[in-house]
Amino acid sequence: MAPRLNSVLVVLTIACVAATLPARSAEESDPNEALTKQITVLLEEQKEYWNAGDIDGFMRYYWKSDDLTFSSGGTTRRGWGSTLRRYREQYPTPEKMGKLAFSDLEVRPIGSAAALVLGRWALEREPDPVGGNFTLVLERHSGRWLIIHDHTSRLADE
Repeated sequence: MAPRLNSVLVVLTIACVAATLPARSAEESDPNEALTKQITVLLEEQKEYWNAGDIDGFMRYYWKSDDLTFSSGGTTRRGWGSTLRRYREQYPTPEKMGKLAFSDLEVRPIGSAAALVLGRWALEREPDPVGGNFTLVLERHSGRWLIIHDHTSRLADE
């Protein structure tokens, strides 16, 4: 058989075999990509509540449990209610809340029902914009991703 015809037959054979294989979803091709998308959507929704001045809406993404852990400013708080009180004390007005943005997100699965998220946060507000880093641990509870641990730090003033 001529070399060119041989090459054509090989290509056709590969194409036929590939056509019979089941299509793979995005989750199957890269499970981390699907997880990253889910978590990014969650954080975008949470950010929208913050930017609307709605702390209660923002808190919907935290695990409503006494076992929720929030660490910031050298203090660790336990519990959903304690975390809500801290946010209300620190950000009593929409002006103090400013406009929140997240960047540099890294999402890493921890088993099948948990994820670690690293990122940066920034609050645009007058006269004192602030920002820093955060580490979140999320778990699936009743089909929803919820933040069970939040460690947030503020960048040092320059």
